[in-house]
Amino acid sequence: MSPDRGEPDTGIPADPIPNPAELDSALSTLALDESALSPSHSPVPPHLSHSPSSNAKRSDPFEFGHRTLSADDDVFTYNAWDHVVPDSSHISFCESQYAAQRSAPVSDFDRARFNTNPEKWWDLFYKQKSATFFKDRKWLVQEFPVLGEITKEDAGRKVVVEVGAGAGNTAFPIMRINRNKELTVHAVDFSVKAVDTMRGVEEYAGFSSGTGDDGCGLMHADVWDAAGDDLPPGVEEGQVDVVIMIFIFSALNPRQWDKAVENVLRMLKPGGLVLFRDYGRGDLAQVRFKAGRYMEENFYVRGDGTRVYFFETEELERIWGDGFDILNLDVDRRLIVNRQRRIKMYRCWIQGRFRKKLT
Repeated sequence: MSPDRGEPDTGIPADPIPNPAELDSALSTLALDESALSPSHSPVPPHLSHSPSSNAKRSDPFEFGHRTLSADDDVFTYNAWDHVVPDSSHISFCESQYAAQRSAPVSDFDRARFNTNPEKWWDLFYKQKSATFFKDRKWLVQEFPVLGEITKEDAGRKVVVEVGAGAGNTAFPIMRINRNKELTVHAVDFSVKAVDTMRGVEEYAGFSSGTGDDGCGLMHADVWDAAGDDLPPGVEEGQVDVVIMIFIFSALNPRQWDKAVENVLRMLKPGGLVLFRDYGRGDLAQVRFKAGRYMEENFYVRGDGTRVYFFETEELERIWGDGFDILNLDVDRRLIVNRQRRIKMYRCWIQGRFRKKLT
């Protein structure tokens, strides 16, 4: 992997900015320990112990870890810190970056090219990667405990739709822990190559036929456009219990948001849940974009042709607030440290749970 072409040195490392499908692998390349990928806290002062073996599970999924950085700490002692708000100098640097991005947007030709057939660029991405490149999301149940509940043996009939399933790094971990014979997981993506990747995994034949190791539940991988007119294949209106959207909403053009939310509303039962995680404004990925990547405010195209948007919490409240009750919507801020090169990198993600209103 290599950095985007034509990017001058800004003091930020040249590690490639991941698209949603690459995010878990990219975090690993920054020399993070396991606890940085699955936030947790220790019974002793959190910055004194980052060993996964000694860390206890969090009681609240939206705490996002307790590795707090105090004024007396050496920031380069550990690989990652939680709840670190950038200082004023970094915020000023970010604003100067945004101004430079606005002054050198993509051409009108490229804007039309990247917005007209976005699935083309995702197909190219998945065509270039093997299934083993992608890392399973081991933090799913910790961040979204409902996934542990619906996979229990006595949970009863449950239907889950993962939108933007990519290579299946959410769907397959759910199926592997599942003990509920009445669970159905629909893993959908608008990239044909992504769906082919899921169907090519050895376990898929058993999961899709209900003849897996434990004979539990069903998984279906299908092509579906979240902003299209139809619901996913085999998904009935008002019959879905949980919709999972992890680093997928940001890949849509802002003019597609309303249609995507409408489709999620249509498929969910009253009281059904959306499990949401995506990029927040000010994330390292946004700050690093250079000339020719800016599409419109907070919306960019990567070097591989895939698109990404960076959200504010207030924006997401407006987008999802009409048809949903916002149960949780919080910012997960991390300071990732490259100890060898003594570089600090600010990551910012937004995580939420939205419940379809009963009326």
